[in-house]
Amino acid sequence: MVIKKSIQKEDVKDLPRVSFEGNIHVIQTENEVEKAVSFLSTKRVVGIDSETRPSFVKGQTHKVSLLQISTEDVCFLFRLNHVGLSQPLIDFLENKDIIKVGLSLKDDFLMLHKRAEFKQQSCVELQEYVLEFGIKDKSLQKIYALLFGMKISKSQRLTNWETETLSDSQKKYAATDAWACLRIYNLLEELRATGKYEILNDEPLQTTEQ
Repeated sequence: MVIKKSIQKEDVKDLPRVSFEGNIHVIQTENEVEKAVSFLSTKRVVGIDSETRPSFVKGQTHKVSLLQISTEDVCFLFRLNHVGLSQPLIDFLENKDIIKVGLSLKDDFLMLHKRAEFKQQSCVELQEYVLEFGIKDKSLQKIYALLFGMKISKSQRLTNWETETLSDSQKKYAATDAWACLRIYNLLEELRATGKYEILNDEPLQTTEQ
């Protein structure tokens, strides 16, 4: 596999769209949290992401509304505005035996820490991890495009994540982001293990004037 270091926004726009096609479960009761975490705790690695209701008023902020945790074929959307960051979720985030893969995790955990105190363990920041493979782009959309040749839609990002009922488009968007993080990590882990990749050096050669 040949890996390019970066991709232009215009080139991403023309790619075919991809979205999560697995099962999506919206979690908004404590009993549902316990069942979901019990299932997720059997996994070795998961993708994670979060969403916060956007604010269009200066000085107004909101707590993180949604925590997405995904496997390859199942994604759980924890509605933190309903259940909070309860102990089962805290225990999961602190579990050293489960790798949690995400992008801009520093920002996600900053928001999550405003809901409860915990010490996250075994986390992989994709923005740092992809550097090993020569990738310079930092956005999830561009990294996914470079590796899979497909585009993740960002159209739902600024919607109301505290709405009474999440729309199908919101659920699909939220699940796709967490799942995409996991797909990127799994592919790069496979490439690292097999060595079957090369980094395309598409930077112009530097010339020395005489």
